[in-house]
Amino acid sequence: MAKRLTREESRARTREKLLDSASALFAERGVNGASVEQIAEHAGFSRGAFYGNFADKPELVAALLERRRHQDVREVSALAAGASDAAEVLNRLRAWHADRAENLAEWFTLRTELNLYALRNPSARPMVAEGERVARTAIKTGIEHRFRETLPPADPAFLALIVHALEDGLLLQRFICPEGTSDDVVVDAAELLLRGWEALARE
Repeated sequence: MAKRLTREESRARTREKLLDSASALFAERGVNGASVEQIAEHAGFSRGAFYGNFADKPELVAALLERRRHQDVREVSALAAGASDAAEVLNRLRAWHADRAENLAEWFTLRTELNLYALRNPSARPMVAEGERVARTAIKTGIEHRFRETLPPADPAFLALIVHALEDGLLLQRFICPEGTSDDVVVDAAELLLRGWEALARE
């Protein structure tokens, strides 16, 4: 017999399904284009189930951003965990991008929609900014590892900002004007940058 869920487990499962539903609808219709009723219905619940878990849509957006941030931390941490050198990290990064390629369009669309939501709703900007800091910190750690035997040509935090901004721009090009891009385009561009910075550091 299947184990009967406790009340807390059942509520947690409902909450996750509502967040999954919101992710899909926000990517498809935008944050403002998906109503509370549509999110609940898409998840297979009533409007009351939504309000039993979230006070309103902004609270759901906050929970979605929090979940995304924790997921990013787990995935990025796994890339560097136990790696013997920078080449191994790079190979893991390529594999990660290849795995992500199947759902990349939905992920990038959702990320863009949440950024637009933050631009239109200043109260949400700190939550979005925290996710950006997590990503930039992870990149900074990778850069520091790459330059562990020599001084980088600039502050690693600044170099991480450049790489992160480059990733955003390349992903946009990947979907809007894909000619000349591939699933590896972000990794290829980052590797080219790092090699250039290493040459500067040697000089």
